[in-house]
Amino acid sequence: MKQQADFVVIGAGIAGASAAYELAAHGSVLLLEREALPGHHTTGRSAAFWVANYGSQAVRALTAASREFLVNPPPGFSESKLVESNPMLWIARPDQEASLEREAVAAAEAGAVVEKLSAAEAEALCPVLRPGTVSRALCEPGALHIDVATLLEGYLRGLRKRGGRLLAKLAIGAIDFRAACWVLETSEGTIEAPVLVDAAGAWADRVATLGGVKTIGLRPLRRTAITFDPPTGSDARSWPCVVDVDAAFYFKPEGGQLLASPCDETPMEPCDVVPDDYEIALVADLVQRATTLEIRHIRRSWAGLRNFVSDRGPVIGEGAAHPGFFWLAGLGGFGIMTSPAAARALAHLVTQKELPDELRARGVVASDYAPDRPALRVDAG
Repeated sequence: MKQQADFVVIGAGIAGASAAYELAAHGSVLLLEREALPGHHTTGRSAAFWVANYGSQAVRALTAASREFLVNPPPGFSESKLVESNPMLWIARPDQEASLEREAVAAAEAGAVVEKLSAAEAEALCPVLRPGTVSRALCEPGALHIDVATLLEGYLRGLRKRGGRLLAKLAIGAIDFRAACWVLETSEGTIEAPVLVDAAGAWADRVATLGGVKTIGLRPLRRTAITFDPPTGSDARSWPCVVDVDAAFYFKPEGGQLLASPCDETPMEPCDVVPDDYEIALVADLVQRATTLEIRHIRRSWAGLRNFVSDRGPVIGEGAAHPGFFWLAGLGGFGIMTSPAAARALAHLVTQKELPDELRARGVVASDYAPDRPALRVDAG
């Protein structure tokens, strides 16, 4: 069986779903997913935040441009809120004060609204911080917790309303470009489209290789997380997300529990990644050293893959040597919070060959994300 569309998007995580949603306003879309359910890998394992004081300037521009969509999504996009207010608190020991000052300077340069706090003020905001451990802190009061499942479902619902289709449990065997069209041989037959969007997460380079496209040197990195109970009788829902200023660990409220991660970045091959026992033990120890929390029982542990290229910036755009092949990849730990702006940027680059005015006004520059940008060391595909 042969199927045709104006746009084919590979990967139904947050990147692919958001891109398919935006592209469906411009033509027919097929969203392809290898797993039985969308968001099975990184998206479904993310503890997502919107935080202005994070990443490079290229990331921060997309983050800032995404806030309005997340706070006030389009009518009918979702039946419930996408975000809840949840401050971000960077903590520093006495030996980390220089790191905290660098963080404050970077935030100011990026225009992020942050506040410097004393140890007493930090402990008032998060009462389980161990007295004497924190010397100073930095708080971003406008940070937001993102409901990842609701956001993903909103994109998929919007895609369906616009006439797009999701094809799950679909394996791709070969990709070829002929007669100005990308031809995919799949387990469901042949699929053809003049535009192919590679939003395959950790597998994005492998998709490119199938199509004879030069890869971008994508590095999947494992990130481990655990959940555990807060102290009996405490209401942790009002606590901030607490992050070690040197990114050794973080913990945050997650429903009625607490979620923590050692912020590990272990190189992995693309896979259905599982957590590492050492990282689980490490994060439990780090959290207990910094707080009065006692982690007696780990409710759940898991891992996901965060995917970066060499300069740790997003890759959004068309490869110069491969017309109609567009990347939406290398989104690291910021793919969810930047998805509204990143998807809009991608859709305009596909349909208009330039960024929309509202993104350019926020400092989004297409060359910062190009797959052939000078700062990006690419592998031979």
